[in-house]
Amino acid sequence: MEEEPETGNSSRTERKALEKAKILQRERERKVFRLVGRALKKPEAQRSEEEAAALLLHREAVEELCRRQIRRNVLKRKQEEVFDEVGELKSKVQLLAAAVKQASHLVVYTGAGISTAASIPDYRGPNGVWTQLQKGRTISSSDLSKAEPTVTHMSIRTLHKEKLVKHVVSQNCDGLHLRSGLPRQALSELHGNMFIEVCTACSPAREFVRLFDVTERTSLHRHGTGRACRHCGSELRDTIVHFGERGTLEQPLNWKGAAEAAKEADVILCLGSSLKVLKKYACLWSMNRPANKRPKLYIVNLQWTPKDDLAVLKIHGKCDDVMSLLMEELNLQIPKYNRAEDPIFSLATPLRPEEIQSHTREVLAAPDGQEGPSAEEKQPSEETSALQGGWFGRGYSKGRQKKKKKAS
Repeated sequence: MEEEPETGNSSRTERKALEKAKILQRERERKVFRLVGRALKKPEAQRSEEEAAALLLHREAVEELCRRQIRRNVLKRKQEEVFDEVGELKSKVQLLAAAVKQASHLVVYTGAGISTAASIPDYRGPNGVWTQLQKGRTISSSDLSKAEPTVTHMSIRTLHKEKLVKHVVSQNCDGLHLRSGLPRQALSELHGNMFIEVCTACSPAREFVRLFDVTERTSLHRHGTGRACRHCGSELRDTIVHFGERGTLEQPLNWKGAAEAAKEADVILCLGSSLKVLKKYACLWSMNRPANKRPKLYIVNLQWTPKDDLAVLKIHGKCDDVMSLLMEELNLQIPKYNRAEDPIFSLATPLRPEEIQSHTREVLAAPDGQEGPSAEEKQPSEETSALQGGWFGRGYSKGRQKKKKKAS
């Protein structure tokens, strides 16, 4: 009976000794890596005898540090923006124009890079949202309602009107494709639309298009907008699909339309997307087909994408520049955005009197001759002026902060 406690104590002592030995071993390895790392940073001629001997003695550490440096260099190159020379850009666009003309079912995939010309930052560019967050910098909440469709948005709308583009699959939440006049049945907004809130209690889900960013109170896993459905009284929610969430709404996501378009596509044109998220959606790439029966892939992006090796052509240029040259090659004019023709004003549901003070976002000004929001609706309330959030800036940051709190 007296031997059991001694056995228990012996076992605990052994475990502690083993843990201590592991800690000491890790510390020795860290010292070796620091020593080897300092030596490798110096030119060979400037290394001391001790450092040269350390490199010979710790070859495994040398090889590991060299592998790490190679990985860092590769990552750095992938993040760099590359621009094609003017002549090369024009010749590439000519090849793209030929592909557009010959395509029987061209589908366009768009990312944040097509909206940077509208002063909306992208995610992974040098000044992108996620790039800044990785550097430890804060991202302020942004009201993007002042943004207007770019040359690229208007070009895509024209290409669809001319029956050269069959469908557009977008990762963007800024609503600029819709505002360009692109028909909704030809558009899949996979990550939502900041102007649309929905009632999921109604069947089918009921949409309410607004003239302001509805995501002021929302963020990751928190989608209630604070307004109620006028039909059933349930709280409305935004349509944004944050990173780590699964989009289930039929509209404006329109996954059915995206999957059907991808299945029929013989050419896919990717504009301004890193494709790091889109690549995960297997139904968009026909990877179950033999390589020679998949859609031909054309990519326009300044940075590396994981689909570059599969592309028939990669164009390094700004989307507006490329689309301007493309439309010139196709002998098509790019219409200027006309606020009077913006469909969002005819689609929008006005707020009820009791909802006027439910947000602080700037309201889109109606074009001349059309009835716009009242002065009361334009004026934000003092009570809600401190509210932050939204899909683009702090909404994402708040989601990250919540995860950190749970982890700690």
